[in-house]
Amino acid sequence: MSESLRNDGRVWVPKKKGDTRRPNDIPESERDYYLERRYPSFGNLVPRDVASRAAKEVCDEGRGVGPGGHGVYLDFADAIARLGLDNVREKYGNLFEIYERITGDDAYRVPMRIYPAPHYTMGGLWVDYHLMSTIPGLFVAGEANFSDQGANRLGASALMQGLSDGYFIIPATVPDYVATAKPEKVDTSHAAFREAEEDVRRRTDTLLKVDGRRTVDSFHRELGRLMWDNCGMARSDASLRRALAKIPELREEFHRNVRVLGTGEELNQALEKAGRVADFLELAELMCLDALHRAESCGGHFRVESQTAEGEARRDDANFCYGAAWEWAGQGQPPALHKEPLAFEYVHLAQRSYK
Repeated sequence: MSESLRNDGRVWVPKKKGDTRRPNDIPESERDYYLERRYPSFGNLVPRDVASRAAKEVCDEGRGVGPGGHGVYLDFADAIARLGLDNVREKYGNLFEIYERITGDDAYRVPMRIYPAPHYTMGGLWVDYHLMSTIPGLFVAGEANFSDQGANRLGASALMQGLSDGYFIIPATVPDYVATAKPEKVDTSHAAFREAEEDVRRRTDTLLKVDGRRTVDSFHRELGRLMWDNCGMARSDASLRRALAKIPELREEFHRNVRVLGTGEELNQALEKAGRVADFLELAELMCLDALHRAESCGGHFRVESQTAEGEARRDDANFCYGAAWEWAGQGQPPALHKEPLAFEYVHLAQRSYK
């Protein structure tokens, strides 16, 4: 929502740390329109990764607004004065209404509070050109696959991947596979199937027997905070190694101290979520490992050690112009890295600058 509104809104925070006054009580001379100050050529229209990183930086400095100081203002006073209230309402009325229902604030009169949030991982399951995974007959559509992740996230709509896969690719590939492969019914007596089934049952029984003191949600929140601080919009070698050291500790405590009530005979929402959080712990470790090996800044992946003198992302296309596909190598084994070179025939890679 805030990305759409940033077309006309101005982003700012108080110049002084810990300023808790209402936004309309802070005079212009005491406001920092930091995107306009840092990027005079583009101002509030810099790409989302640049705007998000800058928002987190000013909040980390102690100049954030709202509960906990995790917010910046998106102000439409100038847009209303320039375009008129009716024009702004016609363009953004539904978004303003949603915001008021959530916060109780009228954004036509009071600046909105916004803050970046993670909502995709810039990755996904490996697929071939038919969108089939490494498991024959298992197709992966939309944002769940890696085919366009990263390539389209900063320059197009995430929704387009789901639409293009659903409308054009899946209808042309799945029927062809079904018609030619004629997959047979799964043989549940096969040793591999029985082994997988037993592994799931064992893990489920283990979680049910823990009877710990911490809720699943508490582990989920701690993992999210750990990733946000150490593998978020800006990460470093030190922060990634810190996360890689902490995640196994958190996983061990999870299996020792998570509290999951109920039995395995009926739907148990806590158990269901515990299974997902167990997967998130594995995925988080892989994300940190991937970020650690990619020692460059590109798009939304900003490495502190790889920046220009002006603090902007510095690419390293000579060493990292490839898609990284990680293969599970077995229980207790480190994943195997596969590099898929990227070729740009018509639009050549170039260093970005918004100064």
